[in-house]
Amino acid sequence: MRFSVRHLMQYDYSAPVELGAHRLRLTPRVGAGVLHGHELTVTPAPTNRCDLTDDFGNQLIALEFAGEITRFCVESRFTLDTCAPVPPPADLPPLPWDATSAAQAAYLRDPVPDPTVQAFAAALADEAGGDALVFLDLLNRQLFTRTDRQIRLEGDAQTPAETLASARGACRDLAVLFIAAARAQGIPARFVSGYQAHAESVDGQRHLHAWVEVWLGQGWHGFDPTHGLAVGEGHVALCAAPDQAGTMPLEGGFWGANVRTLLRYTVEIETDG
Repeated sequence: MRFSVRHLMQYDYSAPVELGAHRLRLTPRVGAGVLHGHELTVTPAPTNRCDLTDDFGNQLIALEFAGEITRFCVESRFTLDTCAPVPPPADLPPLPWDATSAAQAAYLRDPVPDPTVQAFAAALADEAGGDALVFLDLLNRQLFTRTDRQIRLEGDAQTPAETLASARGACRDLAVLFIAAARAQGIPARFVSGYQAHAESVDGQRHLHAWVEVWLGQGWHGFDPTHGLAVGEGHVALCAAPDQAGTMPLEGGFWGANVRTLLRYTVEIETDG
């Protein structure tokens, strides 16, 4: 499937400010597909740019600025062809898995394990008969069917326990709950941010999307609880990390006193295939 994406972010400040260093995560991940070009326009023009790769394999663009501004704009455009994912292995060991793998430690660590989430995961594992693939499919479909899925423009993801109890949340909330439930059964899991071909937006707008990837011994495999489906050619990953904080598309700050900030953004996605 061919994706053509335009993502514009515009920050307006009520008084002149100086921009600090910024990091952009707007380049499709290696392995997301065949990239046919990526244009990045930043206003004001940065005084320095450095292309980096972080510890989790994400491509970052580090920018530095000078002088005062009242508007900051970042526009990303790219065209990419996705490909069908590799099927998960069928001969997986029964759940729960040993959660002490040093190689996957960052994707197994749960800062505050919640007993209600652990009990929820254990019940699904029992229903799945300990079969990991059946468990992941049940978890994906359960979160899709039991949750009132919403668009929430501001704020970090809710805690897994809050989303489980309220049965309401945005895509990032469902992703964080999925991750916690998978880790409760010893399955390494990570947060993924990117774009999807088919929006489920009540406001008719396009937005960044969030889903989950789990490590099944021979690679990462994606699940999208917002749609209750496995991730396929209709997803383009920008970045993946153990938690949401490591996937923010734009990260940085500014200096200014008593300044109000207004963010406007536009995501335009065209697909062919």
